[in-house]
Amino acid sequence: MLKRIPKKFFWYLLFLITVIIIIFNDAFGSSEPFALFSFFHFLLLLFLLIRWLFKQIKLILSLKNEKTKTELLHLKSQVSPHFFFNILNNLYGLVDKDSKKAKALILKLSDMMRYSIYDGQKETVLLSEEISYLQTYIELHKMRYRKTIDIEFNYDIEGNDYEIMPLLFIILLENSFKHGVENLRDNAYVYINMKAEKNQVYFDIENNFDETIVSDEKSGIGLHNLKRRLELVYPKTHTLSFFKVNNVYKSQLNISKL
Repeated sequence: MLKRIPKKFFWYLLFLITVIIIIFNDAFGSSEPFALFSFFHFLLLLFLLIRWLFKQIKLILSLKNEKTKTELLHLKSQVSPHFFFNILNNLYGLVDKDSKKAKALILKLSDMMRYSIYDGQKETVLLSEEISYLQTYIELHKMRYRKTIDIEFNYDIEGNDYEIMPLLFIILLENSFKHGVENLRDNAYVYINMKAEKNQVYFDIENNFDETIVSDEKSGIGLHNLKRRLELVYPKTHTLSFFKVNNVYKSQLNISKL
């Protein structure tokens, strides 16, 4: 019944009735029908007030809970600490052999950690900053391997440096190394493409892998949390898809209405 009445009209009507009761209380306060009507009217107002307060408390608790979840997912979606440990081990062996190169890599590692820890806590960052972060990750990863890796990173965001949730693409890039490059002795490759235009960002990454090694990338906690973060921040304005053909794996992430 109440749903058929416009909310504004309903509340205006209640307010008007309350004013009328107050005004005519002296004249009709002794009347039993008037007293009963007034009683049930204020009882209704009390019920609606309690209901409104309950909804507000529920909303506040829900928002706090979602914020906590988002922060937790955000932290878990950062680059795996194992990557940093591996890089540090490589740097340790490089200090005596090529101290100049080791120093340069230490600075890059420091920049990457700073971005991951501090900029990663922000609600949004510039897309160009995300690209620099990915480039640093690639450069640091290259020094881990003695084998040759074919890596291409093509991007086009000229004039479209949008603000975006941080650390969105690193999970997909990390998986391409973890499940592809690390398990291949030779001919490993990773091809990355990013384009930003008309309030949309298109990102895809392709890598080859060893078909004899069975792994389910979709079940990883990193991808699971990435999906949840996208649902929270870009509901119904993103697509995340995966394709596997023979020994080639491809991930695509498209975000619109930035």
